[in-house]
Amino acid sequence: MTTTTRITPAQTGISMTPVVPTMSALRPSGVDEVHITEGFWAERQRVNGAATLPHVEHWLEREGWLGNFDLAVAGSLPEGRRGREFSDSEVYKYLEALAWEIGRLGGDDALDARFRAVVARVAAAQEADGYLNTRFGRAGQGPRWSDLEWGHELYCLGHLFRAAVARERTNPGAGDGLLAVATRAADLICEVFGVDGIQSVCGHAEVEVGLAELARVTGESRYLELASLFIERRGTGVLADIEWGRGYFQDDVPIRDAEALRGHAVRANYLAAGAVDIAVEHGDSTLLDALRGQWDRTIARRTYITGGQGSHHQDEAFGEDFELPSDRAYSETCAGIASIMFSWRLLLEDRDVRYADHIERVLYNVVATSPSADGEAFFYANTLHQRTPGESSPDDEVSPRASSSERAPWFDVACCPPNVARTLASLASLVATTDDVGVQIHQFATATIDVTVGGGASADGGGRFLAEMTTDYPRSGLVTIRVLGAPTGPSTLSIRVPSWADDARLGVRTSAGEQVEERAVEPGYADVVQAFTAGDVVELSFGVRPRITSPDPRIDAIRGSVAIERGPEVFCVESVDLPGGTETLGRIEIATGVVPVETEDGRLSIELRARSMAGGTWPYREVFDAAVDGETFTTTIAPYHSWAERGPSTMRVWIPTARV
Repeated sequence: MTTTTRITPAQTGISMTPVVPTMSALRPSGVDEVHITEGFWAERQRVNGAATLPHVEHWLEREGWLGNFDLAVAGSLPEGRRGREFSDSEVYKYLEALAWEIGRLGGDDALDARFRAVVARVAAAQEADGYLNTRFGRAGQGPRWSDLEWGHELYCLGHLFRAAVARERTNPGAGDGLLAVATRAADLICEVFGVDGIQSVCGHAEVEVGLAELARVTGESRYLELASLFIERRGTGVLADIEWGRGYFQDDVPIRDAEALRGHAVRANYLAAGAVDIAVEHGDSTLLDALRGQWDRTIARRTYITGGQGSHHQDEAFGEDFELPSDRAYSETCAGIASIMFSWRLLLEDRDVRYADHIERVLYNVVATSPSADGEAFFYANTLHQRTPGESSPDDEVSPRASSSERAPWFDVACCPPNVARTLASLASLVATTDDVGVQIHQFATATIDVTVGGGASADGGGRFLAEMTTDYPRSGLVTIRVLGAPTGPSTLSIRVPSWADDARLGVRTSAGEQVEERAVEPGYADVVQAFTAGDVVELSFGVRPRITSPDPRIDAIRGSVAIERGPEVFCVESVDLPGGTETLGRIEIATGVVPVETEDGRLSIELRARSMAGGTWPYREVFDAAVDGETFTTTIAPYHSWAERGPSTMRVWIPTARV
């Protein structure tokens, strides 16, 4: 852990970022302080704003999930209600995404009008005492709080709170009423679920994170205390048992006693993120230590090479240690986003590079994989081995969650599209942080950075740090940071060196081009400590070469296989690139010593062999022959995040190694 003095948001004013601890080792930067301007993530943010956000709103209207609020006002529920019990939450995630997008753009009248129009419909449906849900509480519907296991009432409110927080941080005092809607609902659940209220929790964790951030925005301690109550109650058997066991809800073991994340992967990560919030605000080192241990074991034993989590389809859940089958990988997009939330909070507290490395892995191989290039279709689950091509999803039909090897425009459970939208809209907040002595760069993108070090302009070196970061990452491992302005006196610029970068070098030049420092640096954070002046340049360089990765032998499902990575990207073999297509994909092997070769379009050229398979009516033999026949051929492979962009296909990440 860092020994840096802890700072508070009050030192630097309102921060346009999703997570703002009252005290933290690192201060997160807002979407108004870091702007991604070019490159990989800039293009995805552009598509997100231009295509994904209107796409999400279209489907919310078309499927009637926004209209449910209108029906509530008209007294037409429950007969006309559409969507699952948690459909309200998708409206709130959409509002959160809009809020971050408006903040990212520095204001947008058209988006603001859309935001206010949706808020007006939501606010009109809120009941006098603050209750807000279109699925429960009216004649013909289940009573309020009558199905805490599956009803998602508190889960939906958690997303409402986070939308209100996003709006207040990006446009304080906007006058649209969303914050008032959120605080009325929060006041109600404090009364209903407080110390003397219902002694239970929501079956889907999320309200804990929402309450913690709402407390940070409003200063209302009751919200934080209720979140703390929810954290401490869970794991004590307050929810009814189900066929998958209480572990599905994380209600089997108190969070302080758990050794790893378990059960439903999204629920588990949301709960862990909320628990970090509580531990940080209360200074609870015991709880933090427990969460660190859970993160460690989950990453080491329950996480796919893509960073994805969840190996069970039936309950969208974690498996046991090393239970990571490629062809049954669920790896839900929302679970990846939730694991970023958990990791980011620990990074702000501990300044441990492993959290930033994991966030990068998930961003490039889960978040970037889910949306199509045009931003209007999505993967819900992210398998690592697709055995059958599946069928294209029609542009005008709702899809089951994981039924196709192509992305689908919408789902009957559509948590992932708006979750991707809000993550991409707020993505710049993951790039850089500050503390009392300097600036930390965690993710690489061409971007402008305008942040405040420490407590602001002062004689001890606090003040604004302005810089431009340029890079062609992940195609190139050169990251250049040009200082445009800096605090007086020495400060520290810390740049993450990825765990796989074994040849990294750091150089520092003055504005006149004079080299003042040049050295090798190890994975971790490379620090430059000096009095910076405008024009100073810091360069981090490392090789972004293809590498062959072997799995832990305890992962039985992929023992004897290898994967190919380049930088933060995982690559895959896709049937459309193979002679013989899908039939060949099931027979490919890679020979020991084969080295992938880079191509001009960012793909890799690689030599593979399609092993000859004996016919017969029984797929087993006593001993495999030592001699191997097969056709050797050269093909190209692409980053995993780009697979299935060329129509239905089969695919695999892990490639069996050739037997002699």
